[in-house]
Amino acid sequence: MEYRRLGNSGLHVSALGIGTNSFGGRADEATTLRIIDAALEGGINFIDTANIYTNTESERIIGKALEGRRHEVVLATKAGLPRGEGPNERGASRYHLQKELEGSLKRLGTDYVDLYQIHTFDQYTPLEETLRALDDMVRAGKVRYIGASNYFAWELMKALGISELKGLNRFVSLQVSYSLADRTPEREMIPLCLDQGLGIIPYFPLAGGILTGKYTSESQAPEGSRLAKEPRFADKLQADKIELGQQVSALAAELGIAPGVLSIAWLMNKPAVSTVIVGASRVEQVTANLESAAVKLDEATMAKLDEISDRFRLGEPFGFYRLP
Repeated sequence: MEYRRLGNSGLHVSALGIGTNSFGGRADEATTLRIIDAALEGGINFIDTANIYTNTESERIIGKALEGRRHEVVLATKAGLPRGEGPNERGASRYHLQKELEGSLKRLGTDYVDLYQIHTFDQYTPLEETLRALDDMVRAGKVRYIGASNYFAWELMKALGISELKGLNRFVSLQVSYSLADRTPEREMIPLCLDQGLGIIPYFPLAGGILTGKYTSESQAPEGSRLAKEPRFADKLQADKIELGQQVSALAAELGIAPGVLSIAWLMNKPAVSTVIVGASRVEQVTANLESAAVKLDEATMAKLDEISDRFRLGEPFGFYRLP
């Protein structure tokens, strides 16, 4: 496994990380424990979760899995998206973040998280309030590093500017939807992160499974697929993305590797990318995805993948989450 610095920080993360929004949901507790064991045995040290995943079950099960092994991982969680209907149960206010951090620490069974991320920009809270609250968490030893997710470029740059001006701890990473089926970060976010020294953490790297080639039509739901378990995923399943999945599958077949492995390896070769978080609901998926860390893509293959996915640099992101 290759380990990379998270942006310009001194923290090293595995090039392949594990995404956990299926833990306690599409993957039950017993399966989740086996998935985490397989990930750690394969050299993955980066585990990404959030306070809202499967109604907090993801964090609880991860905490159980890491009993006696907490030191082996870089543990990341997030807060900011709605946890309830109350006026203070969402956002990036000091009130909400402090409450949610304490809850996350309790569920995770730890006294600190390595990376605490704001799940989305909060237009209702002054940025300085958010950044000072995060700075206090770092100074208290409850958080090691801080990151952002689902920010627009101007929002992220404003946050970095405030941190610089006020002498506060600054974001070291940006979590963003990024894949062959969603290259929108290349327009503004990747140049910004390269300039400012932030590490990119792509989510939806396989576009919900589309880039594995399993989908052949907009209505067909393969057994065990995201569409079969989450019918609302049909909104993401457009003909052009299905076509891309088939093109990636054809190229992967020529190379003798799985299309998902090829898609992840392409991301690992992109500028500013520190770790690619890939979800799993079965142990076999972790084992398969681990191959991507060992794949070396030549310039011709990278160019071909860039060519067939170029149209996905424009349009709307595959995934983007905002407060209402």
